[in-house]
Amino acid sequence: MAQNSCESCTYYTYDEDYESYMCDINMDEENKKFTLAGKEYHEGDYISIDGSTGNIYDGVIPTKDATIAGEFGRIMGWADKFRKLKVRTNADTPADAKKARELGAEGIGLCRTEHMFFEEDRIAAFREMICSDTVEEREAALDKILPYQQGDFEALYEALEGNPVTIRFLDPPLHEFVPTEEADIEKLAAAQGKSVEDIKTIIASLHEFNPMMGHRGCRLAVTYPEIAKMQTKAVIRAAINVQKAHADWTVEPEIMIPLVCDVKELKFVKKVVVETADAEIAAAGIDLKYEVGTMIEIPRAALTADEIAKEADFFCFGTNDLTQMTYGFSRDDAGKFLNAYYDAKIFENDPFAKLDQTGVGKLMETAIKLGKPVNNKLHVGICGEHGGDPSSVEFCHKIGLDYVSCSPFRVPIARLAAAQAAIANK
Repeated sequence: MAQNSCESCTYYTYDEDYESYMCDINMDEENKKFTLAGKEYHEGDYISIDGSTGNIYDGVIPTKDATIAGEFGRIMGWADKFRKLKVRTNADTPADAKKARELGAEGIGLCRTEHMFFEEDRIAAFREMICSDTVEEREAALDKILPYQQGDFEALYEALEGNPVTIRFLDPPLHEFVPTEEADIEKLAAAQGKSVEDIKTIIASLHEFNPMMGHRGCRLAVTYPEIAKMQTKAVIRAAINVQKAHADWTVEPEIMIPLVCDVKELKFVKKVVVETADAEIAAAGIDLKYEVGTMIEIPRAALTADEIAKEADFFCFGTNDLTQMTYGFSRDDAGKFLNAYYDAKIFENDPFAKLDQTGVGKLMETAIKLGKPVNNKLHVGICGEHGGDPSSVEFCHKIGLDYVSCSPFRVPIARLAAAQAAIANK
């Protein structure tokens, strides 16, 4: 919280940009409280945060929904006439998708399905799946989740009204889903007919020294194809239902396989997806098209894009992970030392906020140059948070991407940046 003076607060620094004192937060995680500007806040107290500045305010500050209207709406209309890049959104809920559509999004470029598994009405079943001993047990647990997942996708298709929806299959490692509280562990043990110690052993076995490079993404589908089967059924059944309800829409799901580094991985998972999808479509007696593509988020995938493009209908650059993999930095930890890099003039900005065009960008260019000659129908986008950064959007325009995808409230920024890029690079 910026103040003209900070006599009441022991923890502060002077911010030259704001010409004011910025109070540091004194955290007490153990007791679930913190002190800011001489006031103590406890769990359940209300604060307001300005997302643009990072300023923190005491209490609730009334807000109103963002809209595109008036002079701003007119400017955005001009921008849409000039831009070549399509602008999609990263959205996992119908509410986010609806807001993004209101702000001009032309589809969903990334739906992170794992967020749907954490809901209270399905996390128990997913934990049962993780702790199952046989394929049959895993399938039985996943069958409990299937209707929920299908309902989620139906709601997204409805919100997008026939615009494209790219659904990323399960990405995080399984250890993120297991319980940590004793009561939850006991509950899971009872549901599985196992001892508490057995469940704790399973949980411990899921530990990885570096989960970012561990058992996640398409590797889960290789190990447990039944997960990909369940998600495919949910995607296709949802699309069939929405297409039947809206004959004037074109519902064409885009299934995205994450963390591919070898064409054989993609080929293996794609076979599972295609066999499952085709069986569902045949059973429904409907003509439904769908696509199977992949995220390019590992340098090896970019360097072997000519091989991967033979099996992929589309590429989508997951530049959050691609940046991590290229730099060898963790997004979660790099903030602890990057300030030293700025001070030493090694870096001018955060590579996770502004796309590194020299290194990461070169991998993106390489993937496009290798992939498109092999598959002339290949469409390419970006769904990392760089998709909402103006300089990164301009770079995406230059290298020939078809769309950028970003969080809902960055959609207008991306639309304007895409227009500026088109005008500047005529």
